[in-house]
Amino acid sequence: MTSALDSRLVQIQDEIRRDFGWRLQDDLDSAKDLLWYCESKSKSIPSWSQTGRRQNILQLQKTLNSSPLTVLGAAAEPEDVNVAIVEGQRLIAADGAVGVLNESEYPGIAWDSLLCIVSDGDGEMTDLVMAAEKGVPFVLHAHGDNVKQWIELLEVLILHNTPLILTHQTPEVLQEMHNPGGFTDGDRAVCFALSQNVSSEQIHLRGFRTDSIGRWTGQTNPERKMRKLEWMSRVLDIAGVKM
Repeated sequence: MTSALDSRLVQIQDEIRRDFGWRLQDDLDSAKDLLWYCESKSKSIPSWSQTGRRQNILQLQKTLNSSPLTVLGAAAEPEDVNVAIVEGQRLIAADGAVGVLNESEYPGIAWDSLLCIVSDGDGEMTDLVMAAEKGVPFVLHAHGDNVKQWIELLEVLILHNTPLILTHQTPEVLQEMHNPGGFTDGDRAVCFALSQNVSSEQIHLRGFRTDSIGRWTGQTNPERKMRKLEWMSRVLDIAGVKM
């Protein structure tokens, strides 16, 4: 199992649950259900089995460490993608932020540079479907209130044999399901990269803001989302990656 680079990146999840009044058991139930769902489909999609998911993460680990990375957050704009491409950086998209690739000056190169999408399933489905059609791996996350979202997303991914890596936010050890730490899709993407031995100096953040809600954010309560962004900032501080 891939673990967080810094235990504080996992411990902060307990603080976040307390702040929002969420139950650990709900997070654990969602994680176990996601694990069961993928295992139940693994006969027809071998890459979703434990062995398949282990191979998926090993393959992704090689590409993550091949060049500097840009993580695209929910406030990403086309210029963020353009700069990353010109500077020779590979891309990780935080959920719906993948939609910005089509607005880039170099959409073809942008898609070729995309290594994975870190998602809890609430991004714009049209953009996530396009990524699935292109064979982009998904780092799919389970938490207490996204069961409906990950089911709907998996119903699409299963049509394309999409490579999957599964993450959760509990202290439990779950087979070939990882807790790299973090909270929002954006900071979790950073934590995931760090857990794959990418150095913090190799990670560039574009489209990360704490003063406003990014346009690629899924449907949300604005007041609660701003609180989430404050927690995102704290996670990134612990991770040692500057916005």
